[in-house]
Amino acid sequence: MEAEAADGPAGGAEAALSCFSFNQDCTSLAIGTKAGYKLFSLSSVEQLDQVHGSNEIPDVYIVERLFSSSLVVVVSHTKPRQMNVYHFKKGTEICNYSYSSNILSIRLNRQRLLVCLEESIYIHNIKDMKLLKTILDVPANPTGLCALSINHSNSYVAYPGSLTTGEIVLYDGHSLKTVCTIAAHEGTLAAIAFNAAGSKLASASEKGTVIRVFSVPEGQKLYEFRRGMKRYVTISSLAFSMDSQFLCASSNTETVHIFKLEHLANSRPEEPSTWSGYMGKMFMAASNYLPAQVSDMMNQDRAFATGRLNFSGQKNLCTLSTIQKLPRLLVASSDGHLYIYNLDPQDGGECVLIKTHRLLGSGTTEENKENDLRPSLPQSYAATVAIPSASSASTVPDNLVPRKSEGQSEAVMMRRAPQKSGHPPVRWFWRKRGRRKNGVRLWARSGGQASQVPPA
Repeated sequence: MEAEAADGPAGGAEAALSCFSFNQDCTSLAIGTKAGYKLFSLSSVEQLDQVHGSNEIPDVYIVERLFSSSLVVVVSHTKPRQMNVYHFKKGTEICNYSYSSNILSIRLNRQRLLVCLEESIYIHNIKDMKLLKTILDVPANPTGLCALSINHSNSYVAYPGSLTTGEIVLYDGHSLKTVCTIAAHEGTLAAIAFNAAGSKLASASEKGTVIRVFSVPEGQKLYEFRRGMKRYVTISSLAFSMDSQFLCASSNTETVHIFKLEHLANSRPEEPSTWSGYMGKMFMAASNYLPAQVSDMMNQDRAFATGRLNFSGQKNLCTLSTIQKLPRLLVASSDGHLYIYNLDPQDGGECVLIKTHRLLGSGTTEENKENDLRPSLPQSYAATVAIPSASSASTVPDNLVPRKSEGQSEAVMMRRAPQKSGHPPVRWFWRKRGRRKNGVRLWARSGGQASQVPPA
């Protein structure tokens, strides 16, 4: 998932990011600048370690890393028709390819590499970079919108099938044949994304109010989520969590929406015989007699959780990842920052911002320790693209891991309650509460909310 950043913030063009992208399993972040590109590890919340940086290619506007390997693909504004493939740990260029027009986007997994131009898509075999197929009957696609399943066992490709409607063409990257066409939206597509297994495909139109999820390869609609009521909202990114339980969407507004992929109607217990339960049943029954547009709106699921940004109108990219054994929402912005939020997978609600990292400047010059956390990578190119992605080891020191009750699997960030003016400062102390939640004993601080995190 990659985004080309918009114009830089005031205060100097050198401070803006040209592009930024998360790798396929959301363990690494790549950024492109006027000076070159940088790669960062996402194995820790508190520290953002730089894996690699290069100033050999200036004005980079596309940079994609293959999982956590040494393979990186770079495209520069100085040569926008040329794709460069590097083994950055060796410091060598593996190959470069030139195309008939400007490269708009690149997608890759361990078997295929996609190069998307405005009116064509090139499919390469990533192990030897041989060109396997050129899809020429592509409607004009000025943004280079396309998606590739990261699961190399299916390698499905999705791209817009129409200039005027939200039609999606599903293509098989193995057999090199079209699978089906999905009528996803009435308006033009703005974003598409596969889940990690390549079994689901999410999409949003330029209106940005409704997000739909379809089965792959059948193309049947599974879920429909309403992001908001605003008519014109630009969805900038869609991303599934690695376990496909959640889907996040960011836009040009200050809110990132997270949806939970579950059918609530099938999992709800029988409504109690109360007045509210009775009215709820009557309301849902009445929806069967309403116009289709109204009843569809009533049946659409709302956001399970949200993340609040301190800006709007800037290009951004969101993803969901597990860092140090806890679910996190990550948002990279064109102003050169990475925002990390805690996500409560049980109750949802508003995500808590716990860390902000600067992607440019003196705070990101430390040499990365990622090599100490992963086994050494093979030196051959073929072995580099074939090795499975190793999950990052936890880097939380033992003395910082919160104590947990038996059966507790995760901690939830506690937020301090706002203090009223004119009152003396709240004196904080830990006290043990008698009640339990989900089999876990709760802890709390006076003046604060209940938390599963006990005193250190």
